[in-house]
Amino acid sequence: MKSFQNLLLLQNLYRLKALGFEYTDPFSVNESTTHEEPKNIEQLAKDISTCHLCDLSKSRKQSMSGYGDTNADLMIIDFSVSVNEDANNSYYCGNSGETLKNMIEKVIGLNISDVFFTHAIKCKPLNSNIPSSSEWDSCKSHLFAQIEFVKPKVIVTLGKDAYARVTNEDENFENVRGHIIDFKKYKLIPIYHPQFLLRNPESKKIAFNDLKTIKSCL
Repeated sequence: MKSFQNLLLLQNLYRLKALGFEYTDPFSVNESTTHEEPKNIEQLAKDISTCHLCDLSKSRKQSMSGYGDTNADLMIIDFSVSVNEDANNSYYCGNSGETLKNMIEKVIGLNISDVFFTHAIKCKPLNSNIPSSSEWDSCKSHLFAQIEFVKPKVIVTLGKDAYARVTNEDENFENVRGHIIDFKKYKLIPIYHPQFLLRNPESKKIAFNDLKTIKSCL
């Protein structure tokens, strides 16, 4: 409870700063206040959109809570929001987004509206840096709540960073890529990130086989 009270206090300070305050009298958060957990994914999305629990809230244009079918059989998790995604408020923008869209529609055989796509870190990193562990700690409850609300048959993580954060495993990515992994009560399949495939087109055949594995699990 103490950690949550501290987060509420930090949130209030960010709000005051955004309003132009440079000084405020000391205040405390009501210790009897209990955190009301979101009752559905729509309420969770609202919580994400107003989150100020870490420094990423200072540089983003918006938090990106997720896109697609909230009852999807397939949930795709990227690591963090890109500069293009933040600027355009779009989940499938740029060459990477177009590649992912083709992977979903042309190989797996689903429309992007049939998939739930989200990020482990819901905001654009500061100065395109890799998000820190503390920023992940502020964000991970949102992601795990999304998983429980969506209840997908299959979770797909894009790239090694998304896999490492979601599973808390730090093993060689090549040892797990394309494998069906038991994760909580779901099947999780790590695959190459579309950005990696754009830089390494020789790996597209491997990615194609991984997508076939995903399709077989749906």
